[in-house]
Amino acid sequence: MTALPLVSCTEAQRVQAQERFEVLRPHLEQGVPLTRIAADSDLSLRTLREWLARYREQGLAGLVRRPRSDQGEFRLPEQLRHLIEGLALQKPRPSAASVHRRVQPVCADKGWPVPSYRRVAAVIERLDPGLATLAHAGTKAYKEAFDLLYRREADHPNEIWQADHTPLDIWVFDERKQPARPWFTAVVDDYSRAVAGWRVGFQSPSAFQTALTLRQAIWRKEDPRWHVCGIPERLYTDHGSDFTSHHLKQVAVDLKFQPIFSTVGDPRGRGRIERFFNTVNQLFLCEQPGYTPPRTPPAAPKLTLPELEGRLTSFLLDDYHRRPNAETDRAPQDRWEAGGFLPRMPESLEQLDLLLLTVARGRRIQRDGIHFQGLRYLDPTLAAYVGESVAIRYDPRDVAEIRVFHQDRFLCRAICQELAGQAIGLKEIIQARRSRRRVLRNHLKSRTYVVDLLLEVHKSDATAAATSPPCDAAPKTPRLRRYLNDE
Repeated sequence: MTALPLVSCTEAQRVQAQERFEVLRPHLEQGVPLTRIAADSDLSLRTLREWLARYREQGLAGLVRRPRSDQGEFRLPEQLRHLIEGLALQKPRPSAASVHRRVQPVCADKGWPVPSYRRVAAVIERLDPGLATLAHAGTKAYKEAFDLLYRREADHPNEIWQADHTPLDIWVFDERKQPARPWFTAVVDDYSRAVAGWRVGFQSPSAFQTALTLRQAIWRKEDPRWHVCGIPERLYTDHGSDFTSHHLKQVAVDLKFQPIFSTVGDPRGRGRIERFFNTVNQLFLCEQPGYTPPRTPPAAPKLTLPELEGRLTSFLLDDYHRRPNAETDRAPQDRWEAGGFLPRMPESLEQLDLLLLTVARGRRIQRDGIHFQGLRYLDPTLAAYVGESVAIRYDPRDVAEIRVFHQDRFLCRAICQELAGQAIGLKEIIQARRSRRRVLRNHLKSRTYVVDLLLEVHKSDATAAATSPPCDAAPKTPRLRRYLNDE
């Protein structure tokens, strides 16, 4: 008779069942009486008969030792068990010996049997690990270890981008040949894990640095090895001031993508970008001169920032984008390009620069131009819009010039004479004024002509009606009632 394989059993249980089957084999295959097997194996006849009945009913699975119905339960009063658990969950965490000593007088007072040290330790060991972590280490440690995570999963490229900043674990030379630690800003496509844009610099994270990185991420790349581009559907970030700034919110509205923010103080939901930063540290920076792991003294710098950028570019485009990802099992570049995906692009690079690299503000055109940040901006075109509300856009790096829009239509580029080094002469202002007055006079003449024409026609009709004979048959026109009490 062939032994059948066991299902849903541990290795120890399989060995146990096979050993019991070998004891029963002489009876099953050769007809040896169970009494002789009991005498030879020092097993009781009752036990052998029970094994045989269970084998014939369930096969090898019936020979597995049945667990006790009270296995895992402690024969202790429920209140005593709760007392032991409550003492073990106190802060600071007490030892099992301390808990054992403290329950002894309580047991004597209540008339309970005093548990042994081993029994108290067993109760403590069976505590829920999550409960023990929450009691001893706090909410943050519990969330890191036991909280159920919600992972955002993108279904296609450019559905979700993740963006963040991190200081790199490397020291390089700055412009003054002084050691400095650069910041790394990156935008990663959630679906493919490909890098859409990145930037390395010594400036702290800001809305403008983020805008520059997004500009590179969205527009087409000059490097033929780098194809990732387009406008994302959603941008997933933390609550940094640069990501929650009014400027980035306006950019999201203009480019029609949705900003999404992770829980405050909880970066676990942004695992893609965090894992990418770890990859850069572990596979790239550790091999570069000047690399300084956390909690170690700064290493002597050997590279400049442009040299680091060149090496990082080669690593990202030639290594990271072409190595299969552990989760997707495909190279990031190949996964992003699969399926003939066509990214959504802005109309032009100029429009993208206008939205990303300039800040929008509302202003009213005064008689002497546009007032902004204590400066005055002029252009002859503004003469026709005095008193109108307009939107201006300016580059924070250069406020010598602003772009002026009226009802979403571009008007002109107004300049500040003090900053631009370019003056608008009195002659140009006079010409603009005369041109504006000429336009207004033409409008006035056209309106006056229409009024005179209509009044002349009306006057002619009234004269004709006055000179015509009265008609007795004509009904009397009823008077219009204007008030409730009119009779």
